[in-house]
Amino acid sequence: MSEGIMSKAATMEIPISSNGVSGTLNEDESLEQDLQQVMVSGPNLNETSIVSGGYGGSTEGIIPTGSLKESLPHSHSSPKIPIISPSHSAAHRIASHMGDSGSMSQPSSHPSLTSEELSRGIAVEKLDMMKKWGINTYKCTKQLISERFGRGSRTVDLELETQIELLRDTKRKYEGVLQLARALTSHFYSLVQTQRALGDAFSDLSQKSPELQEEFGYNAETQKLLCKNGETLLGAINFFVSSINTLINKTMEDTLMTVKQYETARLEFDAYRADLEELSLGPRDAATLCRIEFAQQNFQIHRNKYEKLRGDVTIKLRFLQENKVKVMHKQLLLFHNAISSYFAGNQQQLEASLQQFNIKLSSAASDKPSWLEEQ
Repeated sequence: MSEGIMSKAATMEIPISSNGVSGTLNEDESLEQDLQQVMVSGPNLNETSIVSGGYGGSTEGIIPTGSLKESLPHSHSSPKIPIISPSHSAAHRIASHMGDSGSMSQPSSHPSLTSEELSRGIAVEKLDMMKKWGINTYKCTKQLISERFGRGSRTVDLELETQIELLRDTKRKYEGVLQLARALTSHFYSLVQTQRALGDAFSDLSQKSPELQEEFGYNAETQKLLCKNGETLLGAINFFVSSINTLINKTMEDTLMTVKQYETARLEFDAYRADLEELSLGPRDAATLCRIEFAQQNFQIHRNKYEKLRGDVTIKLRFLQENKVKVMHKQLLLFHNAISSYFAGNQQQLEASLQQFNIKLSSAASDKPSWLEEQ
């Protein structure tokens, strides 16, 4: 028992009688309970400046319980325990120990607090963005449903809406032309390959059939010439297909992307306009006036966005029309000249058409001589 008590002498010493029973049992029992409660629920020694000596060490700064008993009032209330502070010699030993082993660094909570505040700020910002997105989506959905069922009004620019619808219709028709031109390219490529194979077969038979050598030779030369002209025509058609594809899937699509942004801005503008009109028809108390002012600000923001995108769409539609006329004039002239020259058998005019539009044939097969010419 004495060893257990001496192990707790880090903070104070409790004198006992010779038989292990304290002199005044009631007061000492209550005092021990209070001391144990203080030792269990008291501050952590690692976080405070209280340092006590070990077993057998100096007892400076340790207050025995005898002096506590004298200061305790004889009442049923809980005794007040004085705060134990280290002595000057103990503090001196701690300072010398710190001087020998280096300064003791206490953990700082500032970095953790900074990261925590940063994470909290990011979370709050994301929550605010989600809230604004939800409110905007609700208003736009409400406006869209009202327009679909004919209960809500919408802003309409008749001239601009007509141009947009004309653009979409033109795009659909050009996509049909592009699909047919690709089919023509595929079929004509198969025709050229068939003519090349047929010409090789005629050339082979002209060598193996002496009695029909001249006839097979004429047909072989004819198919070879048609194959060469066909590859030239394929170069013109491929250039036509590439230009139409660029016009549809890049130029027109870019304008239609701006049109989609304009239509979204128009829907938001009408949604916030309807919200402002609804608030304006309500009572004019202090809370409603504050909401009306906030709705007026949002309405002005979306109005500016709508007008800006409407101007952008108008400019892009005008530039698209000019570009479309220029591109299609060139491509239609090329297609007409190439097709006419090929079926008329005018090889010089067909090659001149490609040179006019700076078209170079990428196929090396047209310049490669046949096996008959290599003999």
